[in-house]
Amino acid sequence: MKSTLSIFLMLLAFTATSQTGWQGKFEQMGNMLPTPNQYRTGSGEPGPSYWQQKADYKIKLELDDENQKITGSEVVTYYNNSPSALRYLWVQLDQNVRQKDNLSSLTSGTRGIPDNVTSLRTTQAQSALGDTGFDGGFKLMAVKDTKGNDLDYVVNFTMMKINLPEPLESGDSFSFNIDWWYNINDRGLIGGRSGYEYFKEDDNYLYTIAQFYPRMAVYDDFNGWQNKQFIGSGEFALTFGDFEVEITVPSDHIVASTGELQNPKDVLTSKELQRYERAKESFDKQVFIVTEDEAKKKEKSRSSKKSTWVYHAENVRDFAFASSRKFIWDAQAVKVGEKTPLAMSYYPKEGNPLWERESTKAVINTLINYSEMTIDYPYPVAISVHAASIGMEYPMICFNFGRPRPDGTYNDFVKTRMVSVIVHEVGHNYFPMIINSDERQWAWMDEGLDSFMEYMTMKRFYPDLPYNSNTPEAIIPYMKGSKDYMRPIMTNPEQSLQLGPEAYSKPSAALVVLREEVMGPELFDAAFKEYSRRWAFKHPKPADFFRTMEDASAVDLDWFWKGWFFSTDNVDVEVADVKWFKIKGENKSLEGEVKAQAGNLGGNSQTNEDNPFYGQPQELSLNDDQVRGEYRGEIDNEAIKQRFAGKNVYQITFKNNGGLITPITLEWTYKDGSKEIEKIPAEIWRRNEAEVTKLFVKDKEVDNVVFDPFKQLGDVNTENNSFPQGESRNSRFDQFKKN
Repeated sequence: MKSTLSIFLMLLAFTATSQTGWQGKFEQMGNMLPTPNQYRTGSGEPGPSYWQQKADYKIKLELDDENQKITGSEVVTYYNNSPSALRYLWVQLDQNVRQKDNLSSLTSGTRGIPDNVTSLRTTQAQSALGDTGFDGGFKLMAVKDTKGNDLDYVVNFTMMKINLPEPLESGDSFSFNIDWWYNINDRGLIGGRSGYEYFKEDDNYLYTIAQFYPRMAVYDDFNGWQNKQFIGSGEFALTFGDFEVEITVPSDHIVASTGELQNPKDVLTSKELQRYERAKESFDKQVFIVTEDEAKKKEKSRSSKKSTWVYHAENVRDFAFASSRKFIWDAQAVKVGEKTPLAMSYYPKEGNPLWERESTKAVINTLINYSEMTIDYPYPVAISVHAASIGMEYPMICFNFGRPRPDGTYNDFVKTRMVSVIVHEVGHNYFPMIINSDERQWAWMDEGLDSFMEYMTMKRFYPDLPYNSNTPEAIIPYMKGSKDYMRPIMTNPEQSLQLGPEAYSKPSAALVVLREEVMGPELFDAAFKEYSRRWAFKHPKPADFFRTMEDASAVDLDWFWKGWFFSTDNVDVEVADVKWFKIKGENKSLEGEVKAQAGNLGGNSQTNEDNPFYGQPQELSLNDDQVRGEYRGEIDNEAIKQRFAGKNVYQITFKNNGGLITPITLEWTYKDGSKEIEKIPAEIWRRNEAEVTKLFVKDKEVDNVVFDPFKQLGDVNTENNSFPQGESRNSRFDQFKKN
């Protein structure tokens, strides 16, 4: 037994050598995560008492194509499944973000007008000066109970509080009516997630309509009411429910919508109806329900009649639709598990020939890959609608950019952007439409997870396109930027300084690192699928994701979440010091030592081009040892000597200059030209997060060694990644990509 003094001295020695490199990055997250309870467990799955609310809608609306206006009436039935009585309800009025003096315009800052600027573009001026000249926002005509009694309500920017006549007890429901109208915004003039695009040449409109109805805010076990204002960046927190929606439009319009069409015989021609039914059985090629020639003919006419399209949707969190007489419409069935949803595309002639070639194919590829990695797609349709300069998602339907030149030509760049945005927006059916996270608070939980899945789908189905987004390599320019203009992933989107990297590409890159370098595909994929299964049609929070990924894999990832999601650290590992030893064997007599100091790693290659590890290694002798203490056995010293005789030992010191804990992936190149990839888990930094030294035993003599050879870890400074310094990895990386 060691004495107390000797143990103290050992601890003191360890502290002296390692304390300066300790920042708590491997400590458990502890109170950074909420305490598990009966609603959300420590394993990351819903607890035995988990509950969530429900809101059903019956909506009737009319789209005025002459005045670009929507008038609607809805009946909302709200079910209180919580254990608490509710004295009021919160309803989201997202169109109010376009009201005059809305919270977004009142609180938007500006860089100011530079001294030497004497003019502004008109659209730039209306944005900077906070006056679009547009009469936006909901015009509420009535808020009543189902008996016709007025309800007491207060509108606070984009939120409306309805004071209930009596508390809504646990297990009860309450129904109420709202009548409203609003002017539809011109997206080309003032932007917006929904609105219309005007086509001057043929005097027609294409409407992509969303956030068009007052909708229930989320009330849950985590926040109570999620009634944060809609300022513009933070998207939506919504409650699941069933929808019955009647959409009245000019009779020559085609309507694409969330849900299943209930009355195709009433709104389609006999030819369109026949094609629509045929598409449901067509798995090998798309069926054109409305052809381009037919759409062109409609552009020249104006029907004076109206048609009402009836759609039903079950267990969805939202509802959106698109309408235009310009729509070409194609569809193809896809087999997903036990279901055969219709993949459909709606687009004007301006999208062709690109859209008829690629859109529905991209929808199908997305459903296949996402279903395999999460859960089988549960809905009857998945729709891609073409609209200029937008990518926006809703249950079963999304609006996507990607338009060829006016003469119909396009290059691979346009095609890649168009295909990838369709994959991304269709993919949002999973995150957050099914795995229903709170977008208003945690943008990365839908955008980041979906961007990762977009990358996985593009990698699988489109390997020949010039796609290089959402990867560790792609975020290097952001990660090496100024920390003053950076926020952690775990930041509310309204406070984010660079929403694209911080909500989309950095979380995706983190998951690529997690899958490829930390957990491995087998463990990651199983855990990711388990998270999707656990939280499908529920309301997960960040801790539920973090905990599930660990629970389903037996990989401790607290260091990973803390570094990638809670900090602005980056990966910058320096190969700072290299020594070469050789184990002494029979007839071996070697002397000398090779040592490279940080900042002078390239010196060796100048001494001997053919042998960067120049000179002779330092000789290491193995001396006999014996068993100590109470053991009675003997050590076979000769066997140990023989096992290591002649081996090359390379001692490498790595410095963590960027602060982000990372695995270490090395590419060894030997003097005979052969190569070896070696991966070291991130736990190597657990005792000293700033600097580690490790011995590597090799049979062959090494010519050079490179950290992160395939740019999978996002290292921001490749100049210090290799020994000898300056050894280029680009040629090897390019060759790897070709192979």
